[in-house]
Amino acid sequence: MSELKEREVEIQIRDLGVTFKDNAGNDVKALTGVNLDICKGEFISLLGPSGCGKTTLLRTIADLQEPTEGTVRISGMTPKEIRLQQKFGFVFQQPVLFDWRTVKKNVELPLEIMYQSKEDRSKRADEMLEMVGLKGFANHFPNQLSGGMQQRVNIARAFGIRPELLLMDEPFSALDEFTKEKLHEDLLRIWRQTNKTVVFVTHNIQEAVFLSDRICVLSPHPGRLSAVVDVDLPRPRTLEMKESEHFNELVYEVRGKFEGGSV
Repeated sequence: MSELKEREVEIQIRDLGVTFKDNAGNDVKALTGVNLDICKGEFISLLGPSGCGKTTLLRTIADLQEPTEGTVRISGMTPKEIRLQQKFGFVFQQPVLFDWRTVKKNVELPLEIMYQSKEDRSKRADEMLEMVGLKGFANHFPNQLSGGMQQRVNIARAFGIRPELLLMDEPFSALDEFTKEKLHEDLLRIWRQTNKTVVFVTHNIQEAVFLSDRICVLSPHPGRLSAVVDVDLPRPRTLEMKESEHFNELVYEVRGKFEGGSV
């Protein structure tokens, strides 16, 4: 897409490989030969079946996994340098919330760790809760919220630290379809407002097509980048687009890019 080609490249991945030891001490390649550029402000999905290495790739970008081969550079720096500058926001599959802290106090937690003043972190938490539509639930506790609302808190907390990159590991996979669709719309609205770079892991083709600028298809044994598909649906995205012929054509195109395994 021409607009993306004009953007600044933020993440450069070159010849990336990750190898693990299995229980017998044998080498198992989780990723091999991955080359990818991700532009600033882009919404990228890493899509593939279980075991293809998509979460390993995300963790390597986040400095949660050391590469065995190749390099990752983010704005010219290593993932460790970016992590130490607290420029990552991470949203996991399950919201990791502390039951004894209120919703607002959960959002404030990373800001406390960053030694921000009580006034600043309170103001920022209020802003984030309003952004995700939970302003009226600030004094509730996590066990008083639905799963979708808990994930909203998780997203608010991730954006609260003003990250340069938002890394999301199958954040909606445990939710029902109605809740998932609403959170898709909410995430895209927040993404437009903040203009952050998003790297999103999923095994759901329709989800990837609806959300993404580009879809990076990973195939297993060993994990490799088998295709990159541009998603040329107009923005802002609407749920009605899922009923369009072009949406279904893109789903069919992405499905055809898989090598081995099934989604």
